[in-house]
Amino acid sequence: MSQTTSVKVGKKYAVYLPKRVAEALGIKEGDRLILIVKGKTLILRKAVDFFEASLRTPKRIKVAPEEVEETSLEAQRELLGA
Repeated sequence: MSQTTSVKVGKKYAVYLPKRVAEALGIKEGDRLILIVKGKTLILRKAVDFFEASLRTPKRIKVAPEEVEETSLEAQRELLGA
């Protein structure tokens, strides 16, 4: 989407996104945004939640919990000399 939209700065420098912009970008109340300042330009991006993204990403490696536990115990034995 490439649009130019004007918004007004409110009290305490609040900037409110037009509903159509928020809906087009999938931004909901409570979402975190990232502000990037480049010279006199402000870029606003929706922050990606690592855990949410990891749940949506296809898994490429399948590891059983027992394998993880065994690997962890081996690493502990090596590090701690037990």
